[in-house]
Amino acid sequence: MTEEIRVLSAGAVKRGVGALAEAFGRDTGATVTVTFATAPVLKRKVEDGTAEADVFIAPVPAMKGFEEKGLVVAGTGAVIGGVKAAVVVRDGAHAPDISTAETFKIAILDADSLVYNRASSGLYIEELMARLGVAEEVAAKTTRLATGGEVMKHLAASEAPNEIGFGQIPEISVYEDQGVTLVGPLPEEIGKTTTYAAGLSATARAPEPAQAFIDTMATPAAKETFRATGVE
Repeated sequence: MTEEIRVLSAGAVKRGVGALAEAFGRDTGATVTVTFATAPVLKRKVEDGTAEADVFIAPVPAMKGFEEKGLVVAGTGAVIGGVKAAVVVRDGAHAPDISTAETFKIAILDADSLVYNRASSGLYIEELMARLGVAEEVAAKTTRLATGGEVMKHLAASEAPNEIGFGQIPEISVYEDQGVTLVGPLPEEIGKTTTYAAGLSATARAPEPAQAFIDTMATPAAKETFRATGVE
């Protein structure tokens, strides 16, 4: 197998997808080129025809939409797993009490600043603030950045004494040795798990090897790889 397989993936599953792409290429001889984007950017690229990929990896609702629009071949998909939205702070900073929705609400009101992204997990946090009735109160102390990686880098460099960040657990885990600490997932009653799936592009240049890569991501061994990176 010598074909190039082009993958466009949401960033939350980056470590697992990257590891599996490398292994698949080593085992088959194929070249697997992976590009990562936030879920909203990925969705826009797929829908406006500028994605130029053989495989898409996106949240399940987006993938279903792609199938309905004929952008992904129906029946080719594989569920990769789910990732939880979580709270993160700078190393050495106070870890807020997020054991319940009420203590979480108190923590974000007491925080000096909040930071989260404009991607899918950040959109959920934005909705959550409104649902908890604190959106107006925290607006002035909220920083929004484009990606989860930017949020982690901001936290690691921040000198704010009581800053709370949000992201998805796999994204946070990438930076845990670079200045940030995972506090834990959001309280169960207000938690968010985003499930990701892979699917074959309707315009794939190398559909057979691309489908083989998708099938590989659904194997028990692949599930273990994903689990090790925080994808459940």
